[in-house]
Amino acid sequence: MQHQLKVTGMSCGHCVSAIEKAVKGLDPQAEVSTDLDKGEVTVSSDTEFAAISAAILEAGYENQAINA
Repeated sequence: MQHQLKVTGMSCGHCVSAIEKAVKGLDPQAEVSTDLDKGEVTVSSDTEFAAISAAILEAGYENQAINA
């Protein structure tokens, strides 16, 4: 599954690393793509959206689904 999220508060490579680490903590095989300029994260994973969103929130970043 591919999940797209709008993430608030990302501004640098450290933010990208923190989000990637949070997602990969749930699914080490997940593919995480981040667009800092747009504040968007795309995650390819079989993990449920709610779990991914919660992990990113726990890492300190507010987020919400981007409706396709």
